[in-house]
Order: sequence, then C-alpha cells, then structure tokens
Amino acid sequence: MAPPYRIFLADDHSMFRKGIRKIIEEIPGLEVVGEVGDGIRILGALKKLKPLAQMVILDISMPNLRGIEATREIKKVFPNIKILILTMHKSKEYLYHAFLSGAEGYLLKEESDTELVTAIEAVQEGKTYISPLFSIELPADLLEKWKKSELESLLEPLSVREKEVLKLIAEGKTSKEIAYLFSISIRTVHHHRDNIMNKLNIRNIADLVKYAIEKGYTSTAT
Repeated sequence: MAPPYRIFLADDHSMFRKGIRKIIEEIPGLEVVGEVGDGIRILGALKKLKPLAQMVILDISMPNLRGIEATREIKKVFPNIKILILTMHKSKEYLYHAFLSGAEGYLLKEESDTELVTAIEAVQEGKTYISPLFSIELPADLLEKWKKSELESLLEPLSVREKEVLKLIAEGKTSKEIAYLFSISIRTVHHHRDNIMNKLNIRNIADLVKYAIEKGYTSTAT
C-alpha cells in the first residue's frame, strides 16, 4: 500500500481548519500532518516534519505573514511542495499574484465543501486548479500567462546580487574569484549560488550557465 499523501494546513480560523481537516481525512490516501494559524510559523513547522509535507493548503489573510508572501517563502525553501490557496478573496489581482508567487491552485472558501477534493487531486497530479467561479470569468489570454514558461518571464526571481553572481558563474569565474570581487567569503558565494539554483529549480552548474546565457545575464549571450 502506498503511503498517504501528506497535507499541511495554514489558516487563522481554527474552526475552519477543523472542518477542512475532517473533509481531507475522510478521503483514503490523504493525511493532514500538521497545521498552524499564523503565516510566519509555516516554514518552521514544515522544517520539523519528517517526512516532509507534500502539499500546503493556506489562506491569504493570516497574521504576521500573508499567504502570498508565505507561498514565496515556502517555494524558496521547499520548491517541490505544492501550494493550494484556500481563501475568501475573489479579487482577480489576488488570484494573479498567487500564481505568480508559485501556487498551483486557487480555491474559494465558499466552494470548499464541493470542490476541495477536486482541487487537491488536480494539484497533486501536477495540474493547475482555479475555482470554477473564477475560471468561467477569466479571459483565455490571462490563463495562458499562468503557464510555467510565461510565469518565468513575468516574475523576476533573483535579487540584484544574485544576478551579479550568476553572471560571473556563467562567465567561468571561480568561487574564490567571485568572493574577491565582491569582498565576501567563499561560503557566502556558495550560499548565493544555492539560493539561485533553488529559486530557478536548477540542479547543476551546466544548466545554470545555460539559463544565464539564454536570459542575457552574461556577455557570452548571443
């Protein structure tokens, strides 16, 4: 028997979390492995989970760290975790920024009774899920912009220093040379490099150099 699919909940309304947990735990193959009511506590709670959660379902409006910002932080540290936004916000602006921040799904709370399981299954399978109340209103060209290739061009994930480090890596500079140029430690250079690779979901230097050339970060670009 396959292990259960692990889901983490983040919502500041405890009664709502309880209701969502009940729905999820009645579905064979799904398991709630933790929950918090404060956005800023999500990362710390996830880091303590062994094994790690595979999906986070979170609200946009939470104390201390809102869901959009929390989504960005989760994706930085745990890029493979799926994110399903579960919220009362019907604004297309919230919807747009949720996907730009890395979310794979956006479900309105008023539809959670009937659509939650469908949304979870879609996101679990690697699909994009949008609440039916939204998808029938959104223009097709906007939906197209949420495809991964377009998201990468719309959202600049790297800081200025990270782009500088990426440029030098692509031009063949060593970590020691980069550290000297920026008057930083070699350890800090490695930290920047790891952050860049995590943000871009790139796993080796060859692909990192290829990305830098394609995006024009280096003078070797054509």
